Amino acid sequence: MYIPFPEDSKFCSFIKCSKTFVAIVLTIMLSAPGLLWAQDSTAAAGAAPAGGGDAAKGESLFKNNCAQCHAVTDERVVGPGLKGATTRQDMAWLTKWVKNSQAVIASGDPYAVKLYNEYSKAQMTSFPNLSEDDIKGIFAYVDQAAAAPAPTAAAAGGAPAAAGAADSGPSDLFMIVVVALVVVMLLVLGVLLVIVSLLSKAVTGGTETAPKADFLTRFGNSVKNIATDPSIRSATIWIFVLLVLKATLDGAYSVGIQQGYAPKQPISFSHKLHAGEYKIDCNYCHTGVNRGKSAHIPSANICMNCHGVIKKESPEIQKIYTSIENNQPIEWVRVHNLPDLAYFNHAQHVNVGGVECETCHGDVAQMEVIQQRSSLTMGWCIDCHRQTEVNTKDNQYYDKLVQLHGTESKDALKVADIGGLECSKCHY
Repeated sequence: MYIPFPEDSKFCSFIKCSKTFVAIVLTIMLSAPGLLWAQDSTAAAGAAPAGGGDAAKGESLFKNNCAQCHAVTDERVVGPGLKGATTRQDMAWLTKWVKNSQAVIASGDPYAVKLYNEYSKAQMTSFPNLSEDDIKGIFAYVDQAAAAPAPTAAAAGGAPAAAGAADSGPSDLFMIVVVALVVVMLLVLGVLLVIVSLLSKAVTGGTETAPKADFLTRFGNSVKNIATDPSIRSATIWIFVLLVLKATLDGAYSVGIQQGYAPKQPISFSHKLHAGEYKIDCNYCHTGVNRGKSAHIPSANICMNCHGVIKKESPEIQKIYTSIENNQPIEWVRVHNLPDLAYFNHAQHVNVGGVECETCHGDVAQMEVIQQRSSLTMGWCIDCHRQTEVNTKDNQYYDKLVQLHGTESKDALKVADIGGLECSKCHY
């Protein structure tokens, strides 16, 4: 038995829409686990390690009180590296040691006495004002920093490497959610396929050849019908063509763009430590930034102004000594590299234009590994010239330009108004 419907009826349109909806549900079902995986990985990367201490607060306390003498790794500075300290001693012992190390030594504690003698009987500063929670936070931060993997260099044009984040795989809760989601979607899809199949037969005038067929048989037949349906096949092809076209255009636009490039350097130099924590001015190392086209890569003798006496035993600092002894320059890998056809002058922008380093290079003071943050494309430079106002205050050179500009526009004088968009300014 079947119910006859005219071929051009609204019911036929409903059947076609139902098939399209089934295809959309199938697409969502296939893509949802990947989206959830990405969200779970991001959440896992930002999660703080367990341990009972506030690692965020501990980071501030560590940098203000401990960083001058201790490293979060096993590297020896003035005192021992703190990596693994919570596995060598329990928190009660560490709390007593931080609050008053001399009292622990005086008590005859074997480990404390051994440590005291090993480091030439140097007296550690006592911190009686730190609470137990403060000390737990410090060691929580140490464990977190010590467990974080070293940043890996991103390929040219690729995404920047994540500092201190790693995809440790899906959690149990995540897998349960994914499995449950897939099961629900399969059930919904099965019901929709059966409904669409039955309604399709009703519209086309077909008869139910196997009224007692089980669910799996009807489900299989429905999948087969959808797979051979011309409209779904055509939609799939168009979606595939559009995705390929988008990927091609994105790839073409990214040719020569190295945004996020963070290569591994021959010496593990930390801008976060030097420019961030110790507040060393950029001009101290990059001596040409105010007076030349290039900012200059610092030479080894600039490093030795400090490291002739500081952390001389560090393996990374020893690489500088080796370079000097062998009369070989340190082969730093260039990060920011403009094409030869483009002209850029650091002194013109920094000294005359008053542009801050962070405008183009990002927040370098927070970068453990230096990377290219801006795209440095022609469009990016042009947008900056269109938006940046010229600082004309107390500079008679601009007086007539400001007067002429005021007769034509009420807007502030921008770089674009003084030739900032002329081709010859940036191209030879």
